[in-house]
Amino acid sequence: MAKRTNVLTVLIVLGLLLGIGVGEMLYRTARAPDESTATSVEPDGERTRVVDRAHSRRKLASDVVDGSKVAGDLVLIRPLKLMIVPIVFVSVIVGVTSVGNPSKLGVIGGATVLYYLVTMLLAVSLGATLVSTFQPGDIDPEKQAALRADASTKYQGSNVQQTIETAEAEKPASLGTAFINLVKQLIPSNIVKEMAEGRTLPIIVFALIFGLALAAGGEVTAPVIRVFEGIFDAIMRLVLIIIWITPVGVFLLMTYTVGSIGIETLIGPISKYIAVVLAGLAIHGCIVLPTILYLFSRKNPFRFMWQMRKALMTAFGTDSSSATLPVTLETAEHEGGCSKRAANFVLPLGSTVNMDGTALYEAVAVVFLFQLYGVDLGFSELLIVVITATLAAVGAAGVPSAGLIMMVIVINAVNTSLGRDALPMESIGVIIGVDRIVDMCRTTVNVWGDAVGAKIITRIAPDTEEDMEAALG
Repeated sequence: MAKRTNVLTVLIVLGLLLGIGVGEMLYRTARAPDESTATSVEPDGERTRVVDRAHSRRKLASDVVDGSKVAGDLVLIRPLKLMIVPIVFVSVIVGVTSVGNPSKLGVIGGATVLYYLVTMLLAVSLGATLVSTFQPGDIDPEKQAALRADASTKYQGSNVQQTIETAEAEKPASLGTAFINLVKQLIPSNIVKEMAEGRTLPIIVFALIFGLALAAGGEVTAPVIRVFEGIFDAIMRLVLIIIWITPVGVFLLMTYTVGSIGIETLIGPISKYIAVVLAGLAIHGCIVLPTILYLFSRKNPFRFMWQMRKALMTAFGTDSSSATLPVTLETAEHEGGCSKRAANFVLPLGSTVNMDGTALYEAVAVVFLFQLYGVDLGFSELLIVVITATLAAVGAAGVPSAGLIMMVIVINAVNTSLGRDALPMESIGVIIGVDRIVDMCRTTVNVWGDAVGAKIITRIAPDTEEDMEAALG
C-alpha cells in the first residue's frame, strides 16, 4: 500500500510539473509576435494567398489550452464531483451511527465548529495584519491608474460581473443575506432537490438527523446501518479507482491554468499582492495549523502533512475543496490515521463551511484593493474586514461562486462603515486574472485545515468504543 501511495505521489508531482511546463510553452506560443508572412502561389495562377503561420500556431496553442480545461473536467473534476453527494450523505450517516449517543455527538460537533471558527478567525487576522504591514497596493501612481483602467475593462461583461449582478438582483449581498441563506440550508424543505443541485450543507443536516434516528432504532434499524456501511465501503473503492486518474487530470488542469495566465503574471505589477497572499497561506498552513495540531493531539504535524499529500496535491490541481473531498476522506482514514468517526463527520462539514485559506485571501484582497484605490483603512475598518470575512466564510457556504459573494459582502460592509462607495465593485477586475493561481493555493490550505480538524477530533472520537468512553468520560 505504501509503495502504491509513493508511486501515485510521484505521478501527481510529475503531472503538476509537466502541466506547468507545457502550459508556459503554450502561453508563450499563443502570445508570440507575428513572424514574416509566407506566401504560396496556386499552380493555376490564382492570386497569391498570404498564410500567417504565426497566427495559426497562436490559435492552435489557445485551442489546446481551452481543450485541456475541458479534458481535465471530463477526466477528473466530473468523476470526483459525481462522488460528492453520495459520499457526503453516506459518510455522515455512518459517522453518526458509529457515535450513537447524541450527547457524545454534541460534544464532537461543538468541538468541530469551535475549531472551524477559531482557525478562520486566526487566518483572516493574519491576512489583515500582513496586508496592512506590507501594503501591496501602495505602488507607483501610474501603475495604479493603469491597473484601475484594466480592472474596468476586465470586469465589464465578464462572468464575474454577471455572477455578482445576478446575486445582487436576487438579494443584495450582505452579511444578513448570507446568514438567511445559511439558515435555509440548515432547514431544507426538499432533500431530493438539494441533492440534485449539489448543496452539501442541507445534505449533511438531513444525514445527521437520519443517522440519529437510525442509531436510536436499536436492533430494528441495525440492518439498515449495515447497508449504509456496505455502501460506504463500495463508494470508497470507487474513489480509489478515480484517484489513479488524478495525475492525468492534474496535468490537464495545470496546463490550462498556466497556459491561460502564464508564469510571467506572477512578476507583474500585482506581484506584491500575490506574494502577501501566498506568504499568509504559507504561515497559516505551515506554522499556525501545525502548532494547533501539535498542541491538541501531540502528533507530528509535518508527518501528518506528508501522509495527507495525496489530498493536498489533488486540492491544488483541482482548485475545489468539494471535488477533493472523496480523496481527502480516503487519505485521512487510510493514510493519515484519522478515525472513521472523525473523518466522516468533520471532513464533509469542513469542505462546506471551513475556509481558512479563503477567509485569509478575502482579507488580503479587499484591503489591497482599497489601498490600490487610495483608501487607507483605519483599525475600525480592519476590524470590520476581520469579523465580516470570518462570518461570511460560514454564512456564504453553499452560495454559487461563494468567494466572489464573500468579497462583495466584505467590500459593502467597509464602504458602509466609511459612509461612501470608496471602492467600486469593478475593482475586483484587478485580481480576476491571477485568481486561479491564488485559488489553487487557498484551496490547498482549506483542505489542510479540514484534515487537521479531523486529526484533532480523532482524539475525542476514536473508532473503538472503549477509547471513546475514556476520551469523553
